[in-house]
Amino acid sequence: MIDFEDIKKTVVNILKVNMNIQNGESVLVLNDVPNLEEWNLSYSKVNDFVERSLMARKIYDLLKEEFKEHKIEYIVYRSVGQHGTEPPNEIAEKLIDYDVVLAITTFSITHTKAKENATQKGTRIASMPGLKVDMLTADGAIAADYNAIHGETIKIAEKLTEAKIARIITEYGTDISFSIENRNGGKDTGIIAKKGEWGNLPGGEAYIAPVEGTANGRIVVPAGWYYALKEDMELEFRDGYVISIKGGGKVGEAFIKLLSFDDEKVKHRRNCAELGIGTNPRAKKPDNVLEAEKIKGTVHIAIGDSSHLRGITESDLHEDFVLFEPTLYLDGKVIIKKGKIL
Repeated sequence: MIDFEDIKKTVVNILKVNMNIQNGESVLVLNDVPNLEEWNLSYSKVNDFVERSLMARKIYDLLKEEFKEHKIEYIVYRSVGQHGTEPPNEIAEKLIDYDVVLAITTFSITHTKAKENATQKGTRIASMPGLKVDMLTADGAIAADYNAIHGETIKIAEKLTEAKIARIITEYGTDISFSIENRNGGKDTGIIAKKGEWGNLPGGEAYIAPVEGTANGRIVVPAGWYYALKEDMELEFRDGYVISIKGGGKVGEAFIKLLSFDDEKVKHRRNCAELGIGTNPRAKKPDNVLEAEKIKGTVHIAIGDSSHLRGITESDLHEDFVLFEPTLYLDGKVIIKKGKIL
């Protein structure tokens, strides 16, 4: 059972602090629920999905009680099955009707046209795919010092903007480089206060879209650093795209199927889409990507859509892979050394 007294303060602060809610503003709690096919997944996956849906409903109840002067509504829709896939049209159309959207989903709406369209019309969106209760506790990743996170994240984003070449290596076998020349670094600080802003909660990352066609090398995702990943998984990149996956057990097999290496129609899914740097000192959970990619001093590499990160590749997929204790070079200068931001 969820102890809502333990997370009540953080939930209320999401609207007051992170979203800077103003008098008269409306709020939507958005949630996806398992589709019929997903009810046949492993019990642990179904349980995780259902717990998140119930949590979203309870958060709605709590906000409804705490913010009586605001219109607080709750909408559910059937899961779309993967991060970055568009929600149903009727959901996309609803997003623009609210000042604030809390997307407590299993599959992310961050890299979708629905999110982009809503934010362009002024909606503020906090995307929380994979949210877990422990992120909301007093010592959880969402209850962080966002003023401190804000300052450090901006500084790193500026360094990304200024750089031309990025290289990441780890002791686990990662060694990849790519151009980020003439790309602008972005910031996800956890403060989503102005009209049209969006970000994750928990927040805390700087990011940039690599130049398409320039990524070469490999990343090795250590066991335990992706949901249900029980053995290391290696992704090899050539000229900007994943060309092979080795290891990873069932997770690796699922990605091989999803990326369909012999199908040019889904080549966009294999695009090297993002370099991200975690800046949240409260984040600690390695196998939940929403939190893991915010762990201070980690680096994550994403594949698929980059168009919502100021890149040019559009895709129905955006998947992040978090790298532990990385060393990051920007134009040959060490910015992170074995997980320590310098």
